[in-house]
Amino acid sequence: MIAETAKLSTTRSFSDYLALWIATCGIGYMPIVPATFGSLVGIGIYLLALKSNESLTVWAQGNNFTPVFVESFRASLTVIFLIALFLIGIWAANRVVKLTGKKDPRIVIIDEVVGQLITFLFVPAKLGWGTVVVGFLAFRFFDIWKPYPADKLESLPTGLGVMADDVMAGFYAAAFMSLLCFAYLAF
Repeated sequence: MIAETAKLSTTRSFSDYLALWIATCGIGYMPIVPATFGSLVGIGIYLLALKSNESLTVWAQGNNFTPVFVESFRASLTVIFLIALFLIGIWAANRVVKLTGKKDPRIVIIDEVVGQLITFLFVPAKLGWGTVVVGFLAFRFFDIWKPYPADKLESLPTGLGVMADDVMAGFYAAAFMSLLCFAYLAF
């Protein structure tokens, strides 16, 4: 961490500062478990998205849109948001890798944010806090374990490698959560 901070003290451009802000989400410099705090940022964004989904539903009902339309629109926005965040994360992580000289700097947590958000892709809204806690734990488990091919994705070049392994962990956690929600709702 000290080496990262020392390397970061060189002259930086606005783009460097922007990349650092995006990559660290403002809390990547936490001295302990920054990745866990990154996952918590993802949880916060997920909870905000749930709240905005309620507002979207109320607005749609007032304007005679069908529930199927609203769900389709929400899913489309979610996918577009995640793709954009992933691409922005690659750019930011790439710059921070170059700034720090490290392959996967600890301060970069945007990858955890994206992976944590992917975890909830197939989770029905309104299943309660238990779902949020289990989703958080599932993502952290797969992010730490890194089952194949997540472990191999880390070796991709610069920002893509930083982001890809956590995205894969997010998809593993999403599959787990989907099965768990199915079992819960079916039985």
